[in-house]
Amino acid sequence: MLKATLRSFLAHKGRLALSALAVILSVAFVAGSLIFSDTVGRTFDRLFASTAADVTVQPRQDLGSARTSGAVQTVPAALRDRVAGVDGVAAARAEVTVQNVVVVDRRNRSVGPTTGAPTVAAAWYATGRSPVRLTSGHAPSGPGEALLDADTAGRRHVRIGDPLTVQAQPGTFRVRVVGIVTFTTTNPGAARLYLDPAVAGRELLGSSARATGIAVDAAPGVSDAELERRVGAVVGTGTYDLKTAGEQAESAAAALGTFLDVVKYVMLGFAGVALLVGVFLIVNTFSMLIAQRTRELGLLRALGADRRQVRRSVLTEALLLGLVGSTLGLAAGIGLAFGLIRLMSAFGMNLRATEMVIGWGTPVAAYVVGFGVTFVAAYLPARRAAAVSPMAALASDGVAEGAGAGRPLAARGIAGAVVGAAGAAALAGCAAATRAAPAAALLGVGVVLTLIGTVVAGPLLVRPVIRVLGAAFPALFGPVGRMSRRNALRNPRRTGATASALMVGLALVCGMSVASASMSASFDRQIDRTLGADFVVQNANFMPFTRQIADRAAATPGVGLVVRQRLTPIAVRLPDGRRVTTSAAGYGPRLDDVAHIAYARGGSAAALADGHLALDAGYAEDHGVRVGSVLPVEFPGGRRAELTVAALTDQEAADGFGNQGGLFFGLATLERYVPNGQDAALYVDAAPGTDPAHLRPRLERALRSFPQVQVRDQADYKDLVHDQIAVLLYLVYALLGLAIVIAVLGVVNTLALSVVERTREIGLLRAIGLGRRQLRRMIRLESVVIAVFGAVLGLGLGLVWGVCMQRVLALRGLTVLAIPWGTIVAVVIGSAVVGVVAALLPALRASRMNVLAAIAHE
Repeated sequence: MLKATLRSFLAHKGRLALSALAVILSVAFVAGSLIFSDTVGRTFDRLFASTAADVTVQPRQDLGSARTSGAVQTVPAALRDRVAGVDGVAAARAEVTVQNVVVVDRRNRSVGPTTGAPTVAAAWYATGRSPVRLTSGHAPSGPGEALLDADTAGRRHVRIGDPLTVQAQPGTFRVRVVGIVTFTTTNPGAARLYLDPAVAGRELLGSSARATGIAVDAAPGVSDAELERRVGAVVGTGTYDLKTAGEQAESAAAALGTFLDVVKYVMLGFAGVALLVGVFLIVNTFSMLIAQRTRELGLLRALGADRRQVRRSVLTEALLLGLVGSTLGLAAGIGLAFGLIRLMSAFGMNLRATEMVIGWGTPVAAYVVGFGVTFVAAYLPARRAAAVSPMAALASDGVAEGAGAGRPLAARGIAGAVVGAAGAAALAGCAAATRAAPAAALLGVGVVLTLIGTVVAGPLLVRPVIRVLGAAFPALFGPVGRMSRRNALRNPRRTGATASALMVGLALVCGMSVASASMSASFDRQIDRTLGADFVVQNANFMPFTRQIADRAAATPGVGLVVRQRLTPIAVRLPDGRRVTTSAAGYGPRLDDVAHIAYARGGSAAALADGHLALDAGYAEDHGVRVGSVLPVEFPGGRRAELTVAALTDQEAADGFGNQGGLFFGLATLERYVPNGQDAALYVDAAPGTDPAHLRPRLERALRSFPQVQVRDQADYKDLVHDQIAVLLYLVYALLGLAIVIAVLGVVNTLALSVVERTREIGLLRAIGLGRRQLRRMIRLESVVIAVFGAVLGLGLGLVWGVCMQRVLALRGLTVLAIPWGTIVAVVIGSAVVGVVAALLPALRASRMNVLAAIAHE
């Protein structure tokens, strides 16, 4: 049996190659994502471990990152002297490191990276643990001198002696590059600027008496944990955060893990789509191969092979396919990871391909995926092969109705209807839900169940739908059109499985297209309804910017009003006992002139008054808050206040006034408790009598020395939102592209095997006068109607999913439903094109058959 299995596998290796491609693609994405994330993780682990001090004393970060506020949490620089006197301390340094400063060159261009990585300014200390070393020039001495990293200098063509302008929270200052530093380990993609330690605190923090942390080196024989305990006893563990080198590296790796998780999950999403679509392809391939080998399998049974041996033979072929596909997929995954590493290097993250990490888990995952998908996909065809009796098989004439073509579909129909009904009930519950979390859960359940139900019951839909789709074929193409439609109807199981591969991708893209179109339309309506300012000034990467920009904008001729907005993380203690960490906004006076806010109680004047705040009315009701309630609020740095609820807003959740709870207050209140924050946005109105169209170029000229900010009107703001949503949509389109590639392989495989099955039939048709061109047309039409059938199922399913997704979004304030009809029409047309392309090779092969040999084929 083993010899017969190997012989059969090698005999059909050409037909199995297309199925192997689906396995290769899925395994490649799994292996590539694991190798890439392991390589980046290991590289940065080494970086963090080699550069972290033995113990670091930092400000407490109870509210998480304060990057949105632009405020830099600090410790007294004098704390360094106290720490230096602790027994077991070899050295202590007061460090100054500030992220997201803006550095501008002499041509008024930002020298920072364009990839979202920060620009870091720090005090220069030449230690053995520094991530960089001075390679040219000299160390900075006194104000006005700085070092720049070599990668940034090379990318931005900055040389020693060039002037740079630095925009930090305290203000803007100028420096001259006196040296270049080179990374000794991996460059994480950030731009780095170093200043003299004697002036770094004053320039970057506004005071030489402040530092961002104290780095402590242990004396020989003192462990990091013991040193941490000793330092904590002196400075107080409740006042500051103390971390050992290992804890610091772990914390930094956790922050990096967010980025790695995004890359990993995106690639695993591609792998999942490839696996799902590949299952349909492999099921079809094995089903048709078994149908063609019915007589061969029957002969094996007649010679003494039992059902278990036949089943094992087919599964062995599948595992051989899995072995080949997994091995090639693992190799392709290594190539994919190499490409990702080179791509990251192009964006400034200089990873070394020679240090690629292939952990033991990667090949294990690759082979588990490869073997698993082929085994699962081939199990049902294997059982079907084993169930054929020897006499029935020997009596078969080999004409290819395919495995299971004649069996009734009632059982599948009932199972599909039950599962589909359960999915429909879940989607109906999603549409009727009043809270976002349960609605999203019901949506997930409904999507999975309706997909399974459609796949299971799909063959029942083949005959009614394809009869409608191909109704015009006889009139347009005559007997050829009639035969092509009948060929598609001949085996509903095969047609349903082939179309399902395309259906999955199209359902996904249709659902996400409806959701994204609805999001765009909802944001457009909300911008029209809530934004009253002529212009919004924001940082290109949405990070905060210095107060100087507001002053420059206000001084521009023709500007009538500038309302500043600042953001900050806060923690609020609610009357029901919950402590909620969220983000709040602070606004300057005259907010009503630049924004249209609906209030259930109170108004902007009360909300922005000193010591007051505003809250979303629905959120307030849920948590027992009313006008007049006093809420304890904690700000960054441990500052606390008790603020009075003075207004309740009646805004939709996505209107942009605060985040959880829609919380905001006056800028004066925020500046009292977060005094060193920066502005997040400016809302600018033209003065009476000034045309906004004439004001815009003046405003842009006035802010030219701040290249990080952009001036946007309402149309620009809408375009910005659309572009952000489009990023998600492009990812979905990429998934669709992958699904279509595999689906095309499936259609090609189905048609190629179908041509082999129908060899004698094709020979007879040619003998009675069917021309080569007519034969190719018949196969192309069959392919087109199968592809369009898959598109119709996918679009129908995707529209239902998209509408339900919009209902979930509506609970978040995105209430507009938009159907992208242009995309839907394009998908249907594209599906017909896919059908034509997939049929080219099988049709060409069929038309080149020798007529007499085809008639004599058994």
